[in-house]
Amino acid sequence: MNEQNQFEDEDGGLTEEEILNAEQMEEEAEQTDAEVIMGLQSEVAALKDRLLRAAAETENVRRRAEKDKLDAGKYAVTGFARDMLNVSDNLRRALDVQPEGIADDMKAFTEGVAMTESELLNTMERYGISKVEPEVGEKFDHKFHQAMFEVPTEEHPQGSIMQVVAPGYVIKDRLLRPAMVGVAKGEGKKLDTEA
Repeated sequence: MNEQNQFEDEDGGLTEEEILNAEQMEEEAEQTDAEVIMGLQSEVAALKDRLLRAAAETENVRRRAEKDKLDAGKYAVTGFARDMLNVSDNLRRALDVQPEGIADDMKAFTEGVAMTESELLNTMERYGISKVEPEVGEKFDHKFHQAMFEVPTEEHPQGSIMQVVAPGYVIKDRLLRPAMVGVAKGEGKKLDTEA
């Protein structure tokens, strides 16, 4: 019987060295599994981050496209409106140079020009284009006015509007053309900058 047990140990049983090797291989496999799991978790986190960034970028692009679409609708007539401002200016100049005592046949012509100017301004108003007409003495505002020249004076506060050369225009909430003005210059009264 002893011979049979000894025979089994030699052929069928595992030696101590083989058991240690098997345990070591099992530990290495567990470590490898843990490393693989950690690597996969890291990869999942990286992919999740990329997905969130891509989703955010897609949302930003969608918002920008929506804003561009709204702006295109609101401001589509901007180029045409700028061109029409010259027509409006010329009609106003024609009316401003009419002499006081004109003949009756010229009065009808002048009234026709005035009606044409009025209709043009009304049409522009319907499309969100409105006139910016500063008053003489008003404070200069670089957002709506463009200084064409300075007028030396001691009677008006420095930086106030002295003369309006051409009115300005806005389309919706954007400046289409600034009002062209002459601005007071001198040692006179200073504008109240706190107002």
